[in-house]
Amino acid sequence: MKVLMINSVCGIRSTGRICTDLATELEAQGHQVRIAYGRESVPEQHTKYAVRIGNEWDVRLHGVRSRLLDEHGLGSKKATKRFLKWAEEYDPDLLWLHNIHGYYINYEQLFDWIKSRPEMQVKWTLHDCWAFTGHCSHFTVAKCDQWKTGCTHCVQIKRYPASLFIDNCRKNYLRKRNAFTGVKNMMLITPSKWLADLVKQSFLKDYPVEVHHNTIDTTVFKPTPSDFRERYGLTDKKIVLGVASVWDDRKGLDDFIQLADLLNDEYKIVLIGLSDKQIKTLPKKVLGLPRTNSARELAEIYTAADVFVNPTHEDNYPTTNLEAQACSTPVITYQTGGSPESVPAESVVECGDVEGLFKMIVDGNTVVSKI
Repeated sequence: MKVLMINSVCGIRSTGRICTDLATELEAQGHQVRIAYGRESVPEQHTKYAVRIGNEWDVRLHGVRSRLLDEHGLGSKKATKRFLKWAEEYDPDLLWLHNIHGYYINYEQLFDWIKSRPEMQVKWTLHDCWAFTGHCSHFTVAKCDQWKTGCTHCVQIKRYPASLFIDNCRKNYLRKRNAFTGVKNMMLITPSKWLADLVKQSFLKDYPVEVHHNTIDTTVFKPTPSDFRERYGLTDKKIVLGVASVWDDRKGLDDFIQLADLLNDEYKIVLIGLSDKQIKTLPKKVLGLPRTNSARELAEIYTAADVFVNPTHEDNYPTTNLEAQACSTPVITYQTGGSPESVPAESVVECGDVEGLFKMIVDGNTVVSKI
């Protein structure tokens, strides 16, 4: 069987690694696999799967269109046309969609092509809520439920995918509904029960939905000794670790700053994935490091930590929770989205309860769930 996956990235970050893990498994079963992606680099070991959609210039132009017109997913027409010509020649039996947002593909052209091939099996793993809203990828923090009936005024217009001036969420909602409904042979997959429940309330409700919890490569994410503590002068510290691709208030950056004020000098907070600007503004109690695309390096850092804290305010089913536990590091997270589904119940505190995080860290009663 020929399989074609589509995702914004390939082999890096959570969704990119999910795709390459799936590709490795499918290839081992005897299938031919390609992963079409839109941005950034691909680790050498995964280049055999990779097919680039467009180039960096296409991504930038798409980004400009999103910011000026609030038409995310409606740029990249030429790049999408070229890719679909290749895809037609590749002739997949199974098309497996992942993140089709990210400034690299035109979703209307893509779904027109999908509907022209009713015999092709289609799966779509939803890693967030973008597919059924008029703009945003998450709406928990905003406490917005317009997506249930049709977005009319976006309260997060300057959030990803940010628009600087225009709120086009109503048209976007209608165009997405028109594009994404009516596919003859499509199944939706969500990594969490939480997201599956939301999908069943959206305009995608007529499709079958299955919950497949994300998995990770435990041959990579496992206890991995390193000199991480020695390199950063942390041999006498208890490391409280946080990892994210992008840090902002929704990922819990502000919560970590508050947590740093509560913890004494016995502890050191280490945050991975910060920008240079963010690193420069951190308090002394927090060690900030840039993002790494090396899974082995991440495994070394998880292993070095005493506890992994994920104070995300909205999330689907974060693989960072799984990665930390696979490295024998306990996890504490908030009661939000699908994050609690991946950890023991006693490792969950109410969303925004920084004092609760502090008490759980100091008490040291966290445990690691079986991966």
